[in-house]
Amino acid sequence: MSPTRHPDRATPNLPSRDFDATEGFYAGFGFACEFRDDGWMILTRGSVQLEFFPFLDLDPLASNFMCCVRVADVDELYGAMAASGVPVATTGAPRLHPVRMQDWGLRAGFLIDPDGTQLTLIEQRD
Repeated sequence: MSPTRHPDRATPNLPSRDFDATEGFYAGFGFACEFRDDGWMILTRGSVQLEFFPFLDLDPLASNFMCCVRVADVDELYGAMAASGVPVATTGAPRLHPVRMQDWGLRAGFLIDPDGTQLTLIEQRD
């Protein structure tokens, strides 16, 4: 019997100044904690997985951490984020930037989380 094969994948490793705050923020739009100890936290929503490490001294205004989240229904994910209370704004954290057709040819929006990390929310094409 051959071992179960899982598809190849990569997961972003993102900073968190406070695991409790990060977990609570992402839970607001459907992420669940799959693993957590003092040095690592894994949050999942469907097949999307985000991994966090502690970065207590992170300045959210100076953060340049980012990742892309490609999903089949970007409007659903964006809607869940907006419904959780993340404001649409051009400054501050957290904030959302609406989904629209980007100059690079895909529909995408943006989430800036409380730690200043940018998640580019991209509509996955087949």
